[in-house]
Amino acid sequence: MLEQPPKVEYDNSTINLLTQLKLSGELKEINDEYLYWDKIKYKAKIATPQEYWSAIKLSRSLNKQIVQFGIYNFNFNITDYILRLLHYFDLHIGGNLGSNIGINDTDKNKYLISSIMEEAISSSQMEGANTTRKKAKEMIQKETAPKNKSEQMIMNNYLTMKYIVQHKNDNLTPEGLLYIHKQISKNTLENKEEEGRFRENNDIYVVNYSNSEVVHNPPKHDEINTLINELCNFFNEEQKTFIHPIIKGIIIHFMIGWIHPFSDGNGRTARALFYWYMLKNGYWLTEYLTISTIIKDTKNQYEKAFLYTESDQNDLTYFFTYHIKTMDKAFFALKEYIGRKQKEVIQAAKFIKIPNVNERQAQILKILNEDADRVLSSKEIENRFGISNFTARADLNNLEMLGFLEKIQVNKIKHNFIKSKNFNKILRTYNL
Repeated sequence: MLEQPPKVEYDNSTINLLTQLKLSGELKEINDEYLYWDKIKYKAKIATPQEYWSAIKLSRSLNKQIVQFGIYNFNFNITDYILRLLHYFDLHIGGNLGSNIGINDTDKNKYLISSIMEEAISSSQMEGANTTRKKAKEMIQKETAPKNKSEQMIMNNYLTMKYIVQHKNDNLTPEGLLYIHKQISKNTLENKEEEGRFRENNDIYVVNYSNSEVVHNPPKHDEINTLINELCNFFNEEQKTFIHPIIKGIIIHFMIGWIHPFSDGNGRTARALFYWYMLKNGYWLTEYLTISTIIKDTKNQYEKAFLYTESDQNDLTYFFTYHIKTMDKAFFALKEYIGRKQKEVIQAAKFIKIPNVNERQAQILKILNEDADRVLSSKEIENRFGISNFTARADLNNLEMLGFLEKIQVNKIKHNFIKSKNFNKILRTYNL
């Protein structure tokens, strides 16, 4: 558990100290990072830690906004750091400025499928799914049935993400939320009856498993319906006081974790709702951001952001700051990912020189050139490139006709493809 901050006491010296911290730039630095008491107490130089804390709390209270759910009040500040990144995200992940990221229309579907897979895998791994990314991707690409709970969690997340993309303009209802939870938790809970169902008891705690300490007691189960109805209204309607859409999405993410309306799967559901809200409000590039990958790698900070908020009078700014940083890292990772993919396209370009080979088929040839033992199915090609099964089979059959692939029979009906014995010889005839 976190160290609780001292009692705040204001007097004339608090205002004087606040003025000094403003003039020195130290206040901006502390609030941009939005440090909690456990860090601020070590920053005290010209006053006691308690006096420092009081001055910083005064600055935060002067600018705070309030949002209410049920009987609970939450407050937040929009710091310079948050405001600067909100502006950056508005320019780069919203609107119709797709050229900013360098995704060609012909490549969007391919990048999207890969990003949804990454998001599904990371979100599930955070909740205990234990499998490699390679195995998880192969399962999704080949649409093989999950073999264990970990694979089931990942497949559920993937299908839920796809569902959200298709229904991104829908309003959120309690029934819709239950459907999302049912999709995301299918065959992964100890009690199957709890899939797509709000908890009906108070025997649930958020526990730090390293020391078995209870870190959060959610609201009582008989408050859930009221809180969820208000959260749905918050999701669907404009508030009287404007709240930036990204900030609203982060509040929605936080509130599902805080309300904890389900016996399990709250984290996966919360991240799915953030994803949904962002898409609904025009931040189309969110489809390509693998935010859960960053959260998984900084899980301790993610959990602390929840705890800081609850320990400091429900100040959501701790969670905002963490989440905004995460989005920034995810956007940077996306740009790096697209750079790598564009290099792959350039590397595959030499195969396009082969007569009667299209761009997809050139990339298939590149895959086989680098992995001689690869076994390809039409289902995998369909999922990899986001094309119909008919088109996938046509691509593979064409490469077989050109002599690059050989068919291998799987059963009486199904067959797959492998690299032919003449693959390299044929390439040499084209000086490749």
